[in-house]
Amino acid sequence: MSAGAVPDYLRDFRDVWEEFHLSDVTPVRGGDVARSFRAQTPDGAVFIKVLPDPVPGMFEHEALGLRALREHVPASLNVPRVLSSSQRGLVLEWVDEGERGSAATEEEFGRGLAGLHGSSNEFFGGVGGDARGVLGTVDLDERPCDRWSEFFAERRLVPLTEQAVAAGRLDPRARGLVERLAQRADELCGAVEPPALLHGDLWAGNRLVDVNGRNWLVDPAVFWGHREYDVAMMMLFGGFGSRAFAAYEEVAPLADGWKSRVRWYQLPPLLVHTIMFGGSYGNEALAAMGAYL
Repeated sequence: MSAGAVPDYLRDFRDVWEEFHLSDVTPVRGGDVARSFRAQTPDGAVFIKVLPDPVPGMFEHEALGLRALREHVPASLNVPRVLSSSQRGLVLEWVDEGERGSAATEEEFGRGLAGLHGSSNEFFGGVGGDARGVLGTVDLDERPCDRWSEFFAERRLVPLTEQAVAAGRLDPRARGLVERLAQRADELCGAVEPPALLHGDLWAGNRLVDVNGRNWLVDPAVFWGHREYDVAMMMLFGGFGSRAFAAYEEVAPLADGWKSRVRWYQLPPLLVHTIMFGGSYGNEALAAMGAYL
């Protein structure tokens, strides 16, 4: 297909179309925000994500995160190669999905995630010195902090609550609740641990299993944080087998009381979903706040 025949949904991505000689473009399942496609190139299939009017830096931040994950994941985890990135979209290595759910695959995922979380850094915050992140369509403050409790309270809980209230999707009472919680962040964040490299949006849809049973991480919102954050996100919507969690703890046991902090660490994704989608997410966020007061 010639460049002149580029479909409307890719017309603003014409430079990539021409660079990769794309053909047979087909819509595929993707996330909740971007439009996703499979396309053929002379060298094989690729995955394309585009958005007509993306949040500034959205795709650049994702590309940065994918590259950071590829640098740090153990051999048992895979991350698609970034073939092209711009402010309008991404072209990634294609992954042929297979069946998931086998005990062996779950165990390998848990061990691999523990290995990823073994990567360490001098501070909590964005990768590559990036002071700004994006989760979905929501801006995140990722300026570095020496203390995780400060980062979690001042870079996640307080600003995300403010965004949700300002958008009219969260009861204004939440401002007072989160201020009280922020004052107790040292206590509520649990054991002090070194910064770990996090996927940052680790729900089941962002973990793929290919036709050969290999695990892949996709669509990240990477930052340096506390590893319980990723574990809590895995539990928010389900989809991970019990063997994944057991294998994780065999490699890197979580601190005492971690289960009591799951809802605490689910607050940021609940607030992001409140900002983006409204509905019942705001009530869930309020309930989670109340559980720690």
